[in-house]
Amino acid sequence: MTNKIKKRISLLLWIIVLVFLALVISFPKWITLFYPLPENEIVMATAQEFDVDPYLVFAIIRAESKFQTAAKSPVGARGLMQIMPETARWIATQMKLEGFQDEDLHDPAINIRLGCWYLKSLNYEFKGSIPLEVAAYNAGRGNVKQWLQDGKWDGNQRNMEGIPFPETRQYVKNVLKNYEAYKAIYDKAK
Repeated sequence: MTNKIKKRISLLLWIIVLVFLALVISFPKWITLFYPLPENEIVMATAQEFDVDPYLVFAIIRAESKFQTAAKSPVGARGLMQIMPETARWIATQMKLEGFQDEDLHDPAINIRLGCWYLKSLNYEFKGSIPLEVAAYNAGRGNVKQWLQDGKWDGNQRNMEGIPFPETRQYVKNVLKNYEAYKAIYDKAK
């Protein structure tokens, strides 16, 4: 190896070390680009009102809509938390929210409010088990209850391969990964 090549390799290694140090020193600032806090004030206030973890709400928003308020899934779920209109109407009735219209699901404040209420309901029903709560948010509470009853999945995070629906299995893994990232980034910032 020539001297010129050795100098280039050495320079490249120094550049890599400096970039790495810059990333470490600026952590967690750069990572927040990938895990932002959209509608932060609404999420924090509403999560507190319904006693749900705001980082779980952000994790769901990230997985569901990638922070797009106008998001609409092929099956019809809408808004930041991708709530189905039928589910939203049921939640609005339970909350005694008058005048709710399906189009309201694209309003972040309404969407997050309905989503947080629903998460609280699922949390209560599944006795605080976040994996079960997240699975029910995606696949429906009836399906999750049936899986538990039939012994297909025990609700344990370590046994997620037992989730019968591949889409829900991937969804739960994704949301839980997002949730852990949000907690790691922002809990330290307090």
